[in-house]
Amino acid sequence: MKICNIATDKGTHLALITERGIVDATEAGCTLTMQELINGADREALYKIEADESQAVVENPVYANVVPEGGKIICVGLNYKSHISGIHMQVPDYPVLFSKFSNALTYSGAAVDLPVWESSYDYEAELVIVIGKEAWGVNEAEARNCIFGYTCGNDLSCRESQNRSGQWLIGKTMPGFAPCGPCIVTADSLDPEKGCAIRSYVNGELRQDGSTADMLFNCARIVSYASRYIGLQPGDIIFTGTPTGVALELKDRGKHWLECGDKVEVEIEGIGTLTNTMS
Repeated sequence: MKICNIATDKGTHLALITERGIVDATEAGCTLTMQELINGADREALYKIEADESQAVVENPVYANVVPEGGKIICVGLNYKSHISGIHMQVPDYPVLFSKFSNALTYSGAAVDLPVWESSYDYEAELVIVIGKEAWGVNEAEARNCIFGYTCGNDLSCRESQNRSGQWLIGKTMPGFAPCGPCIVTADSLDPEKGCAIRSYVNGELRQDGSTADMLFNCARIVSYASRYIGLQPGDIIFTGTPTGVALELKDRGKHWLECGDKVEVEIEGIGTLTNTMS
């Protein structure tokens, strides 16, 4: 199942992405919110709406955040061997964790401000885990049951400030630097370990072309490891790392940094395309 939040003149509505298009589940009578679904609410009403071909399709939907603001945003660095090689780093023995602040979260279609006092802005296409159950010290088998679903993410980065220290924070957490969306695919509908194509485009030009099967640490391992140190709650999200092809890896990287007006798309097979314009 693919679910999303859309902005309407009546507020934020829960919606379904079907083969026919986007159906406004709230308008169709569903009283659930995204957070209630993440918390484990029964999806029966949504299945009925999804199967009802008489439901109207939303034209030109405006997306909203896929998860409520205020949850934790955790990120994994150095999780694809090709990317590690491209930036000449050592392959880690454990997932490399860092974080973004909650106001970095934004939605598909949002404009992302690039502050004029920096310039080395980069894109990172990433699969994002949406946590659906409390996870504290869980093993990998338990961790799988703590995943509600997956979405597309762009771990936007300012490389010059990121590399001023070893923990990367100031280059990663500017407002809007964690776009996610356009939808969440529930965990029973997607298996990243089987390999989902993951790509990024800048102004239509292919920059990254990888597969989630190439992650060093799979999603269950990441959730389990993170839960040893961070109490995970429903609605928290985890960026799982990026494949090769980011501007930082290129010899002429200065020509490939993001600039105002650039359109960045993150496409993950089985989920959809996250689109944001830099401003």
